[in-house]
Amino acid sequence: MALAACARKEDTKPAQDLNASAPASSSSATGSPVAAANDKPTPEKAAGVAGASPDPAAQKPLNVVLITIDCLRADMPWAGYPRPIAPRLTEFAARAVEYTHAYALSSYTSMSVGGFLSGRLPGELKRDGYFFGTYAKENLFFPELLQDAKVFTAAAHAHGYFKKSGLEQGFDAWEIVPNLKWNNTTDENITSPELEAIAERLLSDPRAELGRLFAWVHFLDPHDKYMPHDGISWGKTQRDRYDGEITYTDRYIGKLLDFIAARPWGPRTAVIITADHGEAFGEHKQYVHGFELWENLVRVPLLVSIPGVAPRKIDTPRSAIDLAPTVLDLFGVPTSPDFLGKSLVPEIRGAAEPTRDILVDLPATSDNDRKRAFLHGNLKVIAAGEADLAQVFDIKEDPGELSPIRGTDATKEIVALYKERQRSIRDVPPTKCKEGCLNGGYRKK
Repeated sequence: MALAACARKEDTKPAQDLNASAPASSSSATGSPVAAANDKPTPEKAAGVAGASPDPAAQKPLNVVLITIDCLRADMPWAGYPRPIAPRLTEFAARAVEYTHAYALSSYTSMSVGGFLSGRLPGELKRDGYFFGTYAKENLFFPELLQDAKVFTAAAHAHGYFKKSGLEQGFDAWEIVPNLKWNNTTDENITSPELEAIAERLLSDPRAELGRLFAWVHFLDPHDKYMPHDGISWGKTQRDRYDGEITYTDRYIGKLLDFIAARPWGPRTAVIITADHGEAFGEHKQYVHGFELWENLVRVPLLVSIPGVAPRKIDTPRSAIDLAPTVLDLFGVPTSPDFLGKSLVPEIRGAAEPTRDILVDLPATSDNDRKRAFLHGNLKVIAAGEADLAQVFDIKEDPGELSPIRGTDATKEIVALYKERQRSIRDVPPTKCKEGCLNGGYRKK
């Protein structure tokens, strides 16, 4: 979440394809219908693929529910974490297509969410420039395109930031848990029960029942402050308390998934589960999130369940920049030429997985300098400030990013690739925070 002081620093156009990886098949198909053809993303036209069912319901158009979970790290039980802290999400992962190397667009909510809704880097969007960023109406968000296509669009949230964020563009229904306590340094609310109830109510709207729907539900409880919950205890450390929050949130995500499955339209609904960013527990002497672009902050889960598509793992790195074109593709709605990502639907249905470089963007705000991360193969550049002072890490050999590498041909090559990619970014200066924004060419000289 976009909380200015909670993310403490101390204890406190797409690039070329590379690094392809063949998917490892896991279990059998779900038996649900397939909603669109491989060769043309039109939901009204069904096609048989591996694991698909010939059910006549395959001819019906898809709905899409996007569930995002604040602060959800990539190291979850289905990815090897030893504690069974999320049984319902683990169950969902077993029947979904799992992206094992997925990246958020930034390291805190405001920038990450603005980016994936727009299909662009957050630094390319018109915004005021404050840490709790407000986005301008001139930005195009993908729900606006769904709305134009007569899709019912609804969203449920659990933090006061979303009241005046500008992120509500394109939503027919936009609701926030009421009576929230505001604290710009942390989050002291427990919201999953009320949020899940709002989501059920929105999904029961006649417009959802009778037509096509897109719903976005953002669960917030894993966010610091890690609140206690009766009957849940993994210990007393920060990570222990966070794990308890994951367990608590998992229950309500499971309840929402059960509700969706029980609706008449449930069998023709695709569900995407991901996170806006990760979290830190002492890595690089940092706690919570924001301000930096380390792997633990920007690698996130990405699970996609499409009716009729068999579960498996995809190891090729992917970015949340692909969410907008993916959702539009599932609806058969043309994407915007301004969106930078690519639809994941073809590869989820079994097509080749072309490799692409990954870019993560943390624009300058009232609270932080600009930083960007660029991933090319196993190498990662983290570049800071106007001068793009860069460090390079081999995240395969050094996953903790503890030992930057220097002076090799490979480091020179990736820095050159980053600078080339950087030149194509259309940075937009903030509209208001011109004195306070720290970098990116925004501070007055």
